[in-house]
Amino acid sequence: MAGTEYTLPRARFDAPVKLLVVVAPFYRDIADQLIAGARAEIEASGATCEVEEVPGALELPTAIGIAERLSNFDGYVALGCVIRGETTHYETVCNDSSRGLTLLGLQGLCIGNGILTVENREQAEVRADPARMNKGAGAAAAALHLVALTRKWGAPRKGVGFKPAMDEYQLAGTPKDTPKA
Repeated sequence: MAGTEYTLPRARFDAPVKLLVVVAPFYRDIADQLIAGARAEIEASGATCEVEEVPGALELPTAIGIAERLSNFDGYVALGCVIRGETTHYETVCNDSSRGLTLLGLQGLCIGNGILTVENREQAEVRADPARMNKGAGAAAAALHLVALTRKWGAPRKGVGFKPAMDEYQLAGTPKDTPKA
């Protein structure tokens, strides 16, 4: 018997949060539902967002990487839908878009992955629908939780943890580049 899915409590913030929602709208109706779910979750947490579109799921990681280098977003939400077709292109798009997002995440970006990878349109509709599985909101919530963790763990240290010992020059008050007599 399967257990009940658990959802973390909504992330809360003391300072403003701004997310970038990047969407690949190949299936426009599915994308619109994902965006609606993501926006609702972002607004419910008190954050704000901008939405940008890219040509396809493979461009999602690239757009997020560019935004990270050139903008000032706290986190990112990647939205799109890949439905299995008759060729191996499905595997390439699913694997490479997910891998790209994961690599960006491992570099410290706060990303919620809302790229649906499904067998058919019916599965996509159920997962995108805000009244059903609401995967857009789930991706936004993931990004928000990562932003919260980044802020928690990135806070200034208060004398806890390892501090490097001073070397003999620092102890003597002598600049390091001064030769020893």
